[in-house]
Amino acid sequence: MSFETRRIGRKCERAVITAYQELRGVGQPDMQAFAACTTLYRIHHPESSVTEARRLVAEWIDHHVIRQAQGQTNGCNC
Repeated sequence: MSFETRRIGRKCERAVITAYQELRGVGQPDMQAFAACTTLYRIHHPESSVTEARRLVAEWIDHHVIRQAQGQTNGCNC
């Protein structure tokens, strides 16, 4: 499940994907890892609603971890 995160430009996106992979790597269930990453995103972006944070985190996980896509993703400007 390893994905090279150094090529991700956004700091919060890189942090979310790294955290998700590490949590899954030590045996955390998917939903617990997802919830932790949503919280992590909201720490970086407290102005974001829970719904928006869940949507972005789900998109990032799908893009980077599930599909292992190379292109840009939607998200913030950090």
